Amino acid sequence: MWNDLWVATALMLVLEGMIPFLSPEGFRRMLASVLQMDDRSLRIAGLVSMLGGLGLLYLVR
Repeated sequence: MWNDLWVATALMLVLEGMIPFLSPEGFRRMLASVLQMDDRSLRIAGLVSMLGGLGLLYLVR
């Protein structure tokens, strides 16, 4: 179980690192737009992301 958690964490870091590596300017624009979002929108985006991750995990497992 712990090995799977470390593998998942490593894959998350690889995938999240691809965006700023491939398009630094686009990454800056994305961060600037996130700074403009209100707390409610950020929470909804986080919830959608978590639910999507859980759904994908359910399909894979």
